Amino acid sequence: MNELLKSSNWISGLQWLFFIFTNIVVIPITVGAAFELSPGTIVNMLQLSFIVTGLACIVQAFLGHKRAIMEGQSGLWWGVILTLCSTAAAQGMPLPILGGSLTVGIIITSILTFLIGVTGLGPRLANLFKPAVMGVFMFLFGCQLIGIFLKGMLGIPFGNQAAGAHIDVSISLLSIIVAIIVIVISVKAPLSVRRYGLLIGIIGGWIVYALIFKPESPVSEATSFGLELFPLGKPAWDIGIIMTTVIAGLLNSANTIGALKGTESMYKVETTKSEYRASFTITGIFTLIAGFFGLVPNSPYVSSIGFLSQTGIIKRIPFVLGGLMFLVMGLIPPIGHFFSQLPLSIGSAALFVSYLLLLNSSLNFFKQVEFNTVNVYRSAVPLFVGVVIMTLPASYFVTIPSVIRPVLSSGLLVGIILALLLENLFKWDNYGNEDNGKQKDTTSPVND
Repeated sequence: MNELLKSSNWISGLQWLFFIFTNIVVIPITVGAAFELSPGTIVNMLQLSFIVTGLACIVQAFLGHKRAIMEGQSGLWWGVILTLCSTAAAQGMPLPILGGSLTVGIIITSILTFLIGVTGLGPRLANLFKPAVMGVFMFLFGCQLIGIFLKGMLGIPFGNQAAGAHIDVSISLLSIIVAIIVIVISVKAPLSVRRYGLLIGIIGGWIVYALIFKPESPVSEATSFGLELFPLGKPAWDIGIIMTTVIAGLLNSANTIGALKGTESMYKVETTKSEYRASFTITGIFTLIAGFFGLVPNSPYVSSIGFLSQTGIIKRIPFVLGGLMFLVMGLIPPIGHFFSQLPLSIGSAALFVSYLLLLNSSLNFFKQVEFNTVNVYRSAVPLFVGVVIMTLPASYFVTIPSVIRPVLSSGLLVGIILALLLENLFKWDNYGNEDNGKQKDTTSPVND
């Protein structure tokens, strides 16, 4: 109780609130836009996202991994969903069929994630995600999200609306200026200001956007909060989409593993089997909720590591207070209505800067791998193949069987799968060492 009365904990909790808000607010808005949902439905999804995210953070802090790690809507899931929207538009798939198949896949994934938790398979799964795999994951994850944010900054709409779209020069210029300001704050500003860089960019950019473009609110007044089952589409059975969703869900476990491993040095502990079990189980439960209500499923945020390093606030109490305040925001309808008006270009600009830091996370994992001219293939193949697939138009994949088309058209999924296979099927540390030794012998002085 004494901890709850300390003003320092509430101030730190406010910082957590800003961090959670910045990462979450754009996700349901962009997904709603991609699926061409009504403004009222988007408002409800945004409010429910606030409630579910706040509750998930609190539950994980007390019953899950018991660390100050944000549990929110997964960037990997988000990227895959928006990519599928783009490919569905190019391939003529109706959005309700895509959304309904995603719903089925997410529900199946929630059951699998729950089983991974209760059966204690988390540590075994973690062994597959070695540093080389995590390096590839972080890099490709960054590439995919940065691509999404850059399109948003350029004023290109999401989903079917992107067909035949053009760059909006005026919106692009404002978004680029916002991104530059956030970068300057992140580099030059004092630490006390730097931690609020994203929030400053969003609020300042939003105000300027409103003054210049004077957008009209699509919702005349705050609607009452209501739960709507399957807003993305009633359950459908496109096998390719379902299979892609399940694979994405299993690969999403990299977020849990990365977040827990990445915070071990901060808490000076090694993640136990029970902590893996509890974390996966809780994520599975909240993924099930996401499936029924059209939300992007949850996972622990790897980006929490950067926040913890920057602020030094590793205690649970401020984190719980931040999650509680975020939950309360979701319970108040006018707040959900207000934030649903956030311009996608401004939110994309702020998050564009935030996720540039994934390059640093990727490099930190690659530093743990000793590369040479032979074993570099373990990471070079998945990295380059994944990036190239991301640049290919969706129409190129029309000739591929529909069952595997969604998987093979996702550079992120293909890259991670290749990295897992190459890293776990070959003993790369045994390759290239002999060649290095011979090279050293031939270059040594003969007369020594």
